[in-house]
Amino acid sequence: MNFAETYQSSLMKTIQGIDVAKVQQAIGLFKEARANGKRIFVFGNGGSASTASHFACDIVKGASFGRDSKFKIMALTDSLPTMTAYSNDVSYDVVFLEQLKNFAEPGDLVMGISGSGNSPNVLRAMEYANSIGCKTMALTGRDGGKLGPLAQLDINVREPHMGRIEDAHMIVCHMIGYYFMDAEA
Repeated sequence: MNFAETYQSSLMKTIQGIDVAKVQQAIGLFKEARANGKRIFVFGNGGSASTASHFACDIVKGASFGRDSKFKIMALTDSLPTMTAYSNDVSYDVVFLEQLKNFAEPGDLVMGISGSGNSPNVLRAMEYANSIGCKTMALTGRDGGKLGPLAQLDINVREPHMGRIEDAHMIVCHMIGYYFMDAEA
């Protein structure tokens, strides 16, 4: 097999390992947040930041446009000036935490994405979200790191390869988003 075939084969095994019962639980959390007018915050670093932004776009546009019920979701990764101001003036460890302090309220849904599960800024934000009574969920990889046990719902991709973890996280996001775009259409 060539590299592309090997990667594809490994990715298919990774996808098969996604706990779809937990994805259904996540869909329930999103339904509940929308029904109760709660905000949803999503964030991560690097590829996970891109996943967070892509997912928020799918939910804001794809799952809300033209519908009576709309989601109040924002990717905390999308305000580059805010992120760089906190990074420069305070610490990169607080870029998500401080935004949550401005916006999050009890009952809001907070979703952290981390392939390693050990990103300090994601951990600090999740700890804060739990402390004020938010509902928390995580997309993690490998063994879930420190983030998995912090989240009330952890969808863990038990895979060592970061690329396949990130691929699977995007698929989980599409499963959630396309539930609202396809199944509810």
